[in-house]
Amino acid sequence: MSLSEFKDVLISSKKYWLIYLVLIIVLGLSTVTYKNVLHPGFEIGALLIVAFLGILCIVYYFMHDSDRELYKVAFVIILCFGIITSFIVPICDVSDETEHLARVELTSRGIIIPHWTGEDLGVNRSYNVSTSHKSVVYNRGTGFESIEALNDLTDSLGKTVFNTPYDTQKIDYTPALIVSAFEQNPFYGYLPQAIGMDIAKLLDLNVIWMLWLGRIFNLLLYAGLISLAVKKTPVLKMPLLAVSCIPISIYQAASLSIDSMIIGLAILAVAYFLYLYKAEENSLGVKEVVMFSALCLVLGLCKLPYLALIFLLLLIPFDNFEKGKKIIPYMILCIAVVGIIGIMWSRYSQPALMHSWRARLKYLDPTGQMNYVLSHPMFMVDFFSQIFTYNIAKIFYGTFNFFGAAQKTHYSDSYHLIVATLLLFLAVMLLAYPKRVKFNTKTRIGTLFVVLIIYVGTCFIQLLTWASVGKLNLGLSTRYFIPLFALFPVIGTFRIGWLERFKDDFDKYAMVFIIAFMAVMVLSFATKYY
Repeated sequence: MSLSEFKDVLISSKKYWLIYLVLIIVLGLSTVTYKNVLHPGFEIGALLIVAFLGILCIVYYFMHDSDRELYKVAFVIILCFGIITSFIVPICDVSDETEHLARVELTSRGIIIPHWTGEDLGVNRSYNVSTSHKSVVYNRGTGFESIEALNDLTDSLGKTVFNTPYDTQKIDYTPALIVSAFEQNPFYGYLPQAIGMDIAKLLDLNVIWMLWLGRIFNLLLYAGLISLAVKKTPVLKMPLLAVSCIPISIYQAASLSIDSMIIGLAILAVAYFLYLYKAEENSLGVKEVVMFSALCLVLGLCKLPYLALIFLLLLIPFDNFEKGKKIIPYMILCIAVVGIIGIMWSRYSQPALMHSWRARLKYLDPTGQMNYVLSHPMFMVDFFSQIFTYNIAKIFYGTFNFFGAAQKTHYSDSYHLIVATLLLFLAVMLLAYPKRVKFNTKTRIGTLFVVLIIYVGTCFIQLLTWASVGKLNLGLSTRYFIPLFALFPVIGTFRIGWLERFKDDFDKYAMVFIIAFMAVMVLSFATKYY
């Protein structure tokens, strides 16, 4: 495109990027504190950068304003704001990022299955605990063999690059023992981060680049998965993109966390389900069933409750398959295989929790918790009451609430205006999207059932592996459930009369809000940390 054509698009989209500028200024000001007023330099610089970048992204969208090319826009906007996030978020400040960092480093050296040294010492957990008031005792010599550079980054936990020397210090390869390394997670969840870290090592960059390049390559995979999902699905492209660009989604994608792959693969699985559901009659075969099953399995091994997405297979109209109802045995076989592998994996992953810092938690007792549940039936009434009231409210509020490793209260952000605006936008996008898509009653009820399996299953796993015996401190996080939002439009939507008048231009306004929320996230980090 020539400069004159770019100028024409810039002028023709003026209304939309002006709305964008108003949004980021108003919402951005709601994050400002007294310290930002005293020293506003970094914050003003961040505002100018996201303003310029957002306008470019909006213009790029108008240059590719069609369902056929929306996937290109998805890739670009996620990368633009994700890369800024990967640099601006402090060192290892994302939830459990120090542990993800350790697993990335092991994977970067080709270690597929981490070796926990405790087995060599004849112990089965990193820390010994007792029911008495005795102190927790670390089993010396247990852990995972890594390098000293990881301790350098961990020592700077929660600090910005301006408050640490590791942006000018080389990588220290001295052998070091790391207590935790997410042994229970599959290796492929760390491959992109490991590639980024390997590049930092090969180019002999300073130690901070182990973190930064790992984050950026993780983001690249996420952007690719979301772009593929938007391209693959024949319907609901913009709602899927909106879920993928929720600030908490981009926050995780621009980190070393495996959650980036979980969210990306889950959104892709939803997109592939929509592709199968809307396919023409007699156009599908066994290959598509196997591919969807494989996708669910790869996803589920990263986060076991998401294995339940495999049940979406049963909601696809049988007329879409060449074999008609004869495809059912293949579906049942795939569901059985995925389920069996998932059960086998859970038997491996659960004991691995004891090979980490979690072993020092005196209340971590799955067996004791299960015995308590069985002997106190009313406890489960309280459990269901809490997860469908308090926890749901907390999950929705967490769409714009970030971890903060160096904070006394880790999830302590209170951006009420932004959260209210974001939730209102998501409600319209997911529950009142004017470009309506029809799903039969069986599909709506079946999808709701799958969502409930994943939600309740995740909560129950947290009850067994995190909560104190007889208590409901589940430790739930919004990031566990982001992909479920993408299924809301399938479960049911309602019509808003006045919204129909904006039907033709709705996606354009939606794109402005999607980009604005990512920009405001960057601004919130600027005012929070700098």
